[in-house]
Amino acid sequence: MQENKQKLAPMSPRELNLHHFGTEWKMNVTEFHHLFHINKIEEVRAKIKFPLQPHRKTVFDFILLTQGHSVRSKGLHKYEFSKNTFFFLPAYQISTHEFMSEDAQGYFCHFDSEIFNKLFPHSPFDDDFSFWHFAEDPIIEVAEEMLPPIINILERLQVEYLSNKSFHTQLIAAYLLALFNELSVIKKSTKVASKNAALRVTERYKDLLSQYIYQTNKVSEYASMLAITPDHLNKCVKATIGKTSQELLADMIILEAKVLLKQTSLSISEIAFKFSETNPSDFSRFFKNKIGLSPKEFRQSLL
Repeated sequence: MQENKQKLAPMSPRELNLHHFGTEWKMNVTEFHHLFHINKIEEVRAKIKFPLQPHRKTVFDFILLTQGHSVRSKGLHKYEFSKNTFFFLPAYQISTHEFMSEDAQGYFCHFDSEIFNKLFPHSPFDDDFSFWHFAEDPIIEVAEEMLPPIINILERLQVEYLSNKSFHTQLIAAYLLALFNELSVIKKSTKVASKNAALRVTERYKDLLSQYIYQTNKVSEYASMLAITPDHLNKCVKATIGKTSQELLADMIILEAKVLLKQTSLSISEIAFKFSETNPSDFSRFFKNKIGLSPKEFRQSLL
């Protein structure tokens, strides 16, 4: 049995600092950074080295933009979002952050689920909040008139974080819980246009690829998980995004391979065998055909 993808190459908060800002500048963070961190985007935006390469991390994070716009991915899904919009990313989910406009303002926050242990001793804190689930839409738009109480909670979190003298884990958890409950009500009240059947199949297929790419690289097995034929799956994917189901599977392999090349010291051969039993040279050709660089060249380009 191949290793579960969620155990592979997650970045800690300290490693994320280097990932976002490189070696030229380091964010001034508190000793509680590994458990909880919040900052205003406009205070650090100019220092972030976009685009950020595919990565996976140990903490949950969210962004609220109050101005500007950004492009960020969750698995194989890419999202463009702007003013008064949240983006949520669960821990261990693969992500890229391609762009954030220079005029961007708002808040960035990350936290470890450990912060909720006393409030949720028997179940994960995120069970009741769909926007933290791997397979759910990470975007929540907030109407202007509903923003003040949400900003108030974020300001309280920042004040608590910056005090650094009386950091109360349970208070931080309570503030976060209040925020998530506010947003859960907003999400439930928002009318979302119904998606057609082909789009639903394609999105579910993307989510399965994120979960099982280390277990199987056969389209037929994903079709079986979806209880449809491979031909029907291919037609749905083709109609929705203009790619074949095999091409989308290849995209997921490339995305995961980039994470492993950046965040681990695994050899090219070891990475190749995580996806199949084929000759590592075949994997190298496949990788270069997709992105124009060999795995070795890609890894060297990140140094």
